[in-house]
Amino acid sequence: PHSYCHALNGGIRRYHVASVLCQRAKVAMSHFEPNEYINYEKLEKNINIVRKRLDRPLTLSEKIVYGHLDDPAKQEIERGKTYLRLRPDRVAMQDATAQMAMLQFISSGLPKVAVPSTIHCDHLIEAQSGGEKDLRRAKDINQEVYNFLSTAGAKYGVGFWKPGSGIIHQIILENYSYPGVMLIGTDSHTPNGGGLGGICIGVGGADAVDVMAGIPWELKCPKVIGVKLTGKLSGWSSPKDVILKVAGILTVKGGTGAIIEYHGPGVDSISCTGMGSSSFPLYLLQFFRSPFFLIPDIAALADEFQQYLVPDAGCQYDQVIEINLSELKPHINGPFTPDLAHPVSDVGAVAEKEGWPVDIRVGLIGSCTNSSYEDMGRSAAVAKQALAHGLKCKSKFTITPGSEQIRATIERDGYAQILRDVGGLILANACGPCIGQWDRKDIKKGEKNTIVTSYNRNFTGRNDANPETHAFVTSPEIVTALSIAGTLKFNPETDFLTGADGKKFKLEAPDADELPRLDFDPGQDTYQYPPKDGSGQHVDVSPTSQRLQLLEPFDKWDGKDLEDMLILIKVKGKCTTDHISAAGPWLKFRGHLDNISNNLLIGAINIENGKANSVRNALTQEFGPVPDTARYYKKMGVKWAVIGDENYGEGSSREHAALEPRHLGGRVIITKSFARIHETNLKKQGLLPLTFADPADYNKIHPVDKLSIVGLADFAPGKPLKCIIKHPNGSQETIMLNHTFNESQIEWFQAGSALNRMKELQQKSS
Repeated sequence: PHSYCHALNGGIRRYHVASVLCQRAKVAMSHFEPNEYINYEKLEKNINIVRKRLDRPLTLSEKIVYGHLDDPAKQEIERGKTYLRLRPDRVAMQDATAQMAMLQFISSGLPKVAVPSTIHCDHLIEAQSGGEKDLRRAKDINQEVYNFLSTAGAKYGVGFWKPGSGIIHQIILENYSYPGVMLIGTDSHTPNGGGLGGICIGVGGADAVDVMAGIPWELKCPKVIGVKLTGKLSGWSSPKDVILKVAGILTVKGGTGAIIEYHGPGVDSISCTGMGSSSFPLYLLQFFRSPFFLIPDIAALADEFQQYLVPDAGCQYDQVIEINLSELKPHINGPFTPDLAHPVSDVGAVAEKEGWPVDIRVGLIGSCTNSSYEDMGRSAAVAKQALAHGLKCKSKFTITPGSEQIRATIERDGYAQILRDVGGLILANACGPCIGQWDRKDIKKGEKNTIVTSYNRNFTGRNDANPETHAFVTSPEIVTALSIAGTLKFNPETDFLTGADGKKFKLEAPDADELPRLDFDPGQDTYQYPPKDGSGQHVDVSPTSQRLQLLEPFDKWDGKDLEDMLILIKVKGKCTTDHISAAGPWLKFRGHLDNISNNLLIGAINIENGKANSVRNALTQEFGPVPDTARYYKKMGVKWAVIGDENYGEGSSREHAALEPRHLGGRVIITKSFARIHETNLKKQGLLPLTFADPADYNKIHPVDKLSIVGLADFAPGKPLKCIIKHPNGSQETIMLNHTFNESQIEWFQAGSALNRMKELQQKSS
C-alpha cells in the first residue's frame, strides 16, 4: 500500500503494472476501503455533457468540479455566480470539528453514512513535554471524547484514526487523495490533499453532514485563478515560497470564492508534498495537476483517463499570476497575518525598522502541510551542517511529524536523531502549536517576542494565546536555519555562521529525497475499521458531561420581519474565526455547544471602546463580556445582530463560530464582506449573513442603534433586503443589504437550519 509511482503532466512514469489494471478494472479509492471504487466513468460522462453545453475548453479544476455535478445536463454554470449541486466522493473530519459533525449526523436519524468518511484525532493533543508524554496525557484528558468519536464512527460506518495517527491532511495525502477526487473536510487546510491532483475543500460540519447524508452539496461555482509557473526552483527556494509569494499578491481574502490552479512548465519541478504544502487558509480550494505519487493501480487508471485529469489547451482563467521559479527568493511572511510577505534577505531590516523583536525565541517546524518526509529531510540536511561545525540551535526548536508513518520513517532513517542533536524536541504526530495547542512556558503572556514557524497561519495569539508574540511563517528549512542563527537578521543565502572552532562557514542549500529510498515504515497500527454492521453499537453521551452535549433543533422562522434587534457588538477591523470562537483551551468544549458559547466573540474589538470582550448591555447600560451580554438578551427574549468589517470570519473553517451566535439568540450578521466558509456556515445554522450594498453604510450604524430587517416575507435570490436603523434620538434611516442566498438556502433559514430542512425533506419522502 505504500508503493507509489510518479506522474508528470498527465504522462505517467510507468512502473511494471499488470496490463489488466488498465482495462477499466475496479480500483479501490484506498487500501483501507477495498470495496469503495474510483468512478472515473462518471467523471468522464459528466465532463463530456458539460463541455458540450459550454462549448469551450475547461480548466482542470472545472473538469473535476463539474465532473461531480448532481445533474450536469441541467445545472446552471456561471463561474462566481451560480450555485452548483455536487456529489463529493468522500468526507474527512478532524476530532475537534468531528464532534459537532457527528452530533449533527446523529440528529439526522440516518443509520449510516452515504459516502466513505473518516475521523482523525489530531487537534486535542497539547504540546508540552514531547511526543510520547503528550500523547499519553491527551488520551487520559480526552478519553470521553475519543470514546464518543470511536463508538460513533463504529455505529455509523466511519473510519477512525486514533490519537497519535497524525495530522488529518497528511493522512489524506498518504491514503485517500488521488487525481480527480472531490473530498470535503471539516478543516480549512483540507486543500493539502490537492497535491495529488484532486479537489479537496474545507467546509463546516453541517456541509459534511449533507454529504454523509447523501444530499447534494451546494457550492457557489468557483472562479479559477491561474498561477503560471516557469523556471525551476533551486537553492534555498522551496514550494513554500511559491505560496508565500502568492499570499502576498492575493492577500488573505483574494482567493475567496476561487480555485488556485497552478500550471506551466515550472510545475514539473515541484514534488507532491511540495504541492500539497501550498494550501494556505486564504484559498477556497487548491491543487496542482502534477506530479502525482500514487498507488500503481490508481496511477494506471489515471493514465487511461488522463485527458480528463489535465486542463484543456486554450482554457481561460479569471485571473493569471506568473511566477518565474528561477527568480523566486526564499520568503518569510508576517507577523500577525500570512499575507505580509518579505524576502528572507529583507525581513531583519524590516523588523528593526518596525520595532519587531529580531531575536527568535522558538522555531517550530511541522503542520498539516509542511511535515512530510521531504520537509523533515531538508530540515535535517540544514541541521547536519550545523552539527558538523559544532553548533546547535540558539532558539528553542520543535519538530512535529505529519503522521505516524512519517515519524516512524524519520526515526529509521536518522532524521529525527539529527534534529534532536541540534537541539530539537520531537512533538506528537498532531497539530499542536499550529492551532494553539501549546503549553508554552518560556515567556509570560504579554511579553513581546518573535517565533518563526512553518505553520499555516500566524494571526494574533494563534499559536500561544499571547497577543505580543510576533509569529512569522516560512519553509521548514528556513525555520531550521533561523533557529540555528537565533535571529531574523540571518540570511542563509549570504550570511556566515561561526563554528565551535571559531571559523566562519556558510550553510549550503539543503537537498533531500522526495520519498524514502527504503519505502515508508508504517509505524504503529492506529486505524480502526468500522464494522460491516454497526447497528448494535451504543454511543454514549452523558447528560451531565461537560465535553459533549446532544443537540436540540434551532427554532423555526416565525414568518415575520426581524424587528428592533439590538446590536451585540460592532466589530472594528479584522475578525477571524479565532476572534469569534477562540481555539486553544476552548478545544475541549467543541462537542458541547453551550459551554463553548462562553467564548463567543471574546477576541473581537468593540468599536465603541476599542476593547476586546467588553460591550454595552443595551438593557442595563453596563459594560460586560460579550457572551454574558448575549445570554442576557436571550434570557430577556431579545434578538440581536452583529456588525462586522471586511472578510468577516476568515481563517479556520470552525462552524462553532456560526453555531454559537445562533445558540445565544443572534439572528443577523451584517458585514462589508464575508469569508466563504463562514458565510456558508452561518446560513447552515439559520442565521442571516448580509452585506452592505454600500460598504460606507457600515459607518451609519452605531452600537446603540436598533435594527429591523424588512422584506423577509418576499425573501428571494438576488433580491436585496431593507434595513431600518433606529437611532436613540428617534430618527430613522434605511439602507440596503445584499445576500448570496439561493432558493434552498432560503429554505434553510425558513426551517431554522439546514439540518431542520433535511429532516423536513426526509419526513416528506417517507
